[in-house]
Amino acid sequence: MLSEFIDIIRLFIFRRKGPYLLYYHILGFVPRNLEIYEQACLHRSSSVKSEEGKWVNNERLEFLGDAILDAIVADILYNEFESKKEGFLTNTRSKIVQREMLNKIALQIGLDKLIVSSTRTHSHNSYIYGNAFEALIGAIYIDRGYDVCKKFIESRIIKPYIDLSQIARKEVNFKSKLIEWGQKNKVDITFELIESFLDHENNPVFQFQVLLAGLEGGIGIGYSKKESQQNAAQMALKKIKTDRDFASQVREAQAKISARSTNDPDNQEPQVTEILTLPSFQTRIVACEKE
Repeated sequence: MLSEFIDIIRLFIFRRKGPYLLYYHILGFVPRNLEIYEQACLHRSSSVKSEEGKWVNNERLEFLGDAILDAIVADILYNEFESKKEGFLTNTRSKIVQREMLNKIALQIGLDKLIVSSTRTHSHNSYIYGNAFEALIGAIYIDRGYDVCKKFIESRIIKPYIDLSQIARKEVNFKSKLIEWGQKNKVDITFELIESFLDHENNPVFQFQVLLAGLEGGIGIGYSKKESQQNAAQMALKKIKTDRDFASQVREAQAKISARSTNDPDNQEPQVTEILTLPSFQTRIVACEKE
């Protein structure tokens, strides 16, 4: 409490009051290291060279913030929904940290006004704001630590903007989102059944993998084909977002597929396929692990 009071006093003696006040309005506290917050709002299209000669932007902070945000939201949901199982908690967290939600939050708190970018952005197809929000979380973590980060998410994000009970009931169709991505980027999407079996309570379990231009994007397990495909699609979307090398490999693989099918006029459009590589149901009993 005393340290916060001292920070506010220091705010009035800073020469550059303007930037500090802008971040104070969003964060609810005075930044101690202003540079790290300014870096969080620096898009790679406007990268600057450091004194060491390295190009600096918000991508590293975005990587860190993504992990910290996942941990904090998991922490909050774990305590908010004490009786809920892992699947519910995982799905609810996914709804909160998805790109569209983070973009919306960044706009609501006014973060878009602080972003430095030389790229034209359009809210319907750009995640520049959501990426900057994750970078901001990374900056808070470096500047103030986990507890302040969590307090910021709870008091400045969830309380005013997110109804946890409502969002927990909301359905997110990851398969549809992946298919939309495939259509937009002209990439073939294939869902393949790896295996189906019975768990220790004789419930059917399905395991699907999703292929993007023939490359594995993710594997999902669920108690229905729909659930397992949704989980696989969710993993693929996460991989596309976090692994740029993978996204490039997918586009290169698709280019080779397209080149091979140039002479086939009936095979020009990206395909969405569901392949059952095994019989409709394979009986296998999975025993419970005993301590």
